Amino acid sequence: MCVAAAQYTIGEPADFVAFATGVAAQVAHAAKRGAQLVVLPEYLALESAAMLAPDVRDDLARSLDALQPCWDDYLALAREVARRHGVLLLAGTFLLRMPSGRYRNRALLATPGGQVAFQDKLALTGYERASGIIEPGDELKVFATDCGRLAIDICYDVEFPLYARAQAQAGARLLLVPSCTDTAAGANRVRVGCRARALENPLYVACAVTAGEAPWSPALDSNTGGAGIYAPIDRGFPADGVVARSDDGWAIATLDLAAFDAHAGQAQVAVARDWPAQTRPAVERARVESL
Repeated sequence: MCVAAAQYTIGEPADFVAFATGVAAQVAHAAKRGAQLVVLPEYLALESAAMLAPDVRDDLARSLDALQPCWDDYLALAREVARRHGVLLLAGTFLLRMPSGRYRNRALLATPGGQVAFQDKLALTGYERASGIIEPGDELKVFATDCGRLAIDICYDVEFPLYARAQAQAGARLLLVPSCTDTAAGANRVRVGCRARALENPLYVACAVTAGEAPWSPALDSNTGGAGIYAPIDRGFPADGVVARSDDGWAIATLDLAAFDAHAGQAQVAVARDWPAQTRPAVERARVESL
């Protein structure tokens, strides 16, 4: 399966139609390069907030409120682009208002046949928590697709090993990570998290990121990092665990999700097999020794 993870440069679309046209063009470009699964970044829908009045788009709460009527159009966009190009599409994330009045950071996964599933972000960053208007999701999922079993960890979620561990135990062999970071440190944390999760489980990890400057947005102001596709650092995979890095805005690679089973017998390490050893009573808690 050919997977493309975007390094998506944030623009300033004049209206939702311009935003949708830009997204469709990006996916079309990846599809022309052979992609069967396309991963777009976290907070993608916030790019459409550029169409709002300056005093609205400059305020996160007001911009999220103003974008809620676009939810149905965003769903339709994901379905149509996936159908048109015959790809499985992780269509970034949309901050959707819940009955509580707060918003969940929701990643959409659209199939070529028109189905749409979602995964909500489970762990809030300091920025999201401080906003006071964003709440975490409460369910961890794995998606059984024609391409195999996939899972989604949104940005900060990939820094928590037990999420990916549970997803791998449920059969996921590819973890999709839509991300948005505004500092080099943040980008490196996500990258290290991706590579660690690939090693531990094992599975492939495809990370899409936002790029460029968007001073008009409090959430998309600065964007760092690079898209990447990662594998375990083990026999049968790249020695550095890096399958692909951003090239012309995309990290693209053909992945064999059956490779983990095929290489299990010759693996040099077996972190997934040995994982339960960490919970032995004798080592579950560290003993302090005085010297």
